[in-house]
Amino acid sequence: MSGTLYVVATPIGNLEDITLRALRVLREVDVIAAEDTRRTARLLNHHAISTRTISFHEHNARSRVPQLIRRLGVGESVAIVTDAGTPGVSDPGLELVQEAIDRGVPIDVIPGASAPLTAVIASGFPIMPFTTFGFPPNRSKARIMWLQRLTEVDHTLSFFEAPHRVRATLTEAARIFGNRPIMVARELTKVHQEFLRGSLSELAEKDFETRGEFTIVVGPANKSSDNKEMVLTDAEIAREFCHITETGPASRRDAVNQVARKAGRTAKEVYSVIERAKKLGIQQN
Repeated sequence: MSGTLYVVATPIGNLEDITLRALRVLREVDVIAAEDTRRTARLLNHHAISTRTISFHEHNARSRVPQLIRRLGVGESVAIVTDAGTPGVSDPGLELVQEAIDRGVPIDVIPGASAPLTAVIASGFPIMPFTTFGFPPNRSKARIMWLQRLTEVDHTLSFFEAPHRVRATLTEAARIFGNRPIMVARELTKVHQEFLRGSLSELAEKDFETRGEFTIVVGPANKSSDNKEMVLTDAEIAREFCHITETGPASRRDAVNQVARKAGRTAKEVYSVIERAKKLGIQQN
């Protein structure tokens, strides 16, 4: 008889944010597969749990998944944990769950703390609907294109960012998203927890501590018809310019001026957006 794979959510910061059921499961399983055994050891020691741990992360997943499936196949129970939150959300775990499903291995998910859910509730933005993404790409060009795609989501969304890139990402997001409201959550549930609120342009220029873990929540797009000035994102500006130049006799200068008036930006800013879109190869139609 096959053992059970337990997908166990762990605290995102405060070690007390773990359920009684999760603690019981971690005590009772035969082995805990942990993204970082050293970080998991701190959690286990805090709660006096002595279950054996083995490493399971993105660099050894190819060899580790078959090993864990074999253990499950002979009746052992396995718990998988990540450094923080639920395995499979921007962390290893999905591959093992998929393989377990294919092999008919029972799976039990033990829910718990969630950084995106914690952050969006603290933001005060509408939660239904809500879409969460992972980390943006490291390279600037890929990150800009990734943010461009996110502008298609007009409801509340969230993503993570590393401390050494958060300022650059906010600056790029301010150009791309326009003036949508935002909340930056730093070090959720920890001693130095901080919530920064405002518009993207305001927070891009704000001086704040760039250490710790960041969860960024972007509020819904403002579609109010009462706005006298339409705020367009960079992607929308590029598409609007392309539409005007392809469907009418307007010169490049006239097209830029038309888009600038519609977007509530200067002609110089619109020129910059169009040239940046060309260099990045962003689709404008």
